[in-house]
Amino acid sequence: MNRLLVALAPLILVAAPAAAQDGHTGHGQAPTPSVDPHAGHARTAPAQPDLHAGHGQPQAAPVNPNAGHGVQEPQQADPHAGHDMSGPSVSDPHAGHDMSGATPPDVETSADNPGRPGEAPPPAEALSGPAHAADAIFGAEVMAAAREQLRQESGAMRTTAIVLERLEAGWGDGDETFLWDAQGWVGGDINRFWWKSEGEGDFGDGLEEVEVQALYSRAILPFWDVQVGVRQDFHGDGDDATHLVAGLQGLAPYWWEVDAAAFLSTDGDLTARVEAEWDLRLTQRLIAQPRVELEASASDAPDRGLAAGLSSLTTGVRLRYEFRREFAPYVGVEWTTALGDTADLIRASGGSTDDTRIIFGLRAWY
Repeated sequence: MNRLLVALAPLILVAAPAAAQDGHTGHGQAPTPSVDPHAGHARTAPAQPDLHAGHGQPQAAPVNPNAGHGVQEPQQADPHAGHDMSGPSVSDPHAGHDMSGATPPDVETSADNPGRPGEAPPPAEALSGPAHAADAIFGAEVMAAAREQLRQESGAMRTTAIVLERLEAGWGDGDETFLWDAQGWVGGDINRFWWKSEGEGDFGDGLEEVEVQALYSRAILPFWDVQVGVRQDFHGDGDDATHLVAGLQGLAPYWWEVDAAAFLSTDGDLTARVEAEWDLRLTQRLIAQPRVELEASASDAPDRGLAAGLSSLTTGVRLRYEFRREFAPYVGVEWTTALGDTADLIRASGGSTDDTRIIFGLRAWY
């Protein structure tokens, strides 16, 4: 009996776990956590073996033995591992093309025919009509008048201007003076009749002298005119004089307006005068205008109070306000001095060689 129990003991030990596992067969609930369904199994846990065991041989794709390692995998990380990259067809779309020659395309064009014939000349009927095609529709006389009007309106029109550069009164050295300086023109862009007038006097003694010029003006450059003509002087003492005039008037660099002229009198006296002024815009309406005037004589003229050389210099500045472009009152200061031997003649006669005056005036044009 004891021998029988010893022989059956191994079978009982093996059958007991199987019976405990089959006891839950068909139940709808999970086994209790305390029961390990794999208890007693002789399988190897996946985390126990050496993870680097067997390196150097290919691993199966689903299993990555280096998962979580900080090292770079030289084989699996390269998607092109094992690809043949030596051929040019992979990256060069023109691989195999012959790009060295300048052979034209297979499709012939007109450029491939160096000896192609020229265009046929226009037929004779195309040149049989009038010189201006519009003459055949509107008539030659009507179109001739229209073309002449277009020429006039495109640069050959006649213009007229009257510019009152200075109309002013001045106070200085105990006297009160007045002065005007005006000019204007009639004509086209190239040829014009130009006139100029200047005059000055004393409010107490009346008009002292007047100067009038009649000039032919011709444009020689876009901003410069040559002017020739005559000048007539009228003096209060009756000593009038007539001069031939040759001058140059225009716009110099830096926007200086220049008027230079030489005068030859009927008595043989040669004199010259240069005027220059510059408009400095402080605002759109407020403008400062520096002005310089220099006179010279080629010979002595004691009866006119002139000596050879530079005779006088006048400089000043005017500040004007343009209520409109055509109407601008101004205020300013001006200084005049005699130069050289002319100053000596004035001193010898008991006159003053310097004069500073405050001026008020008006600039206008039409």
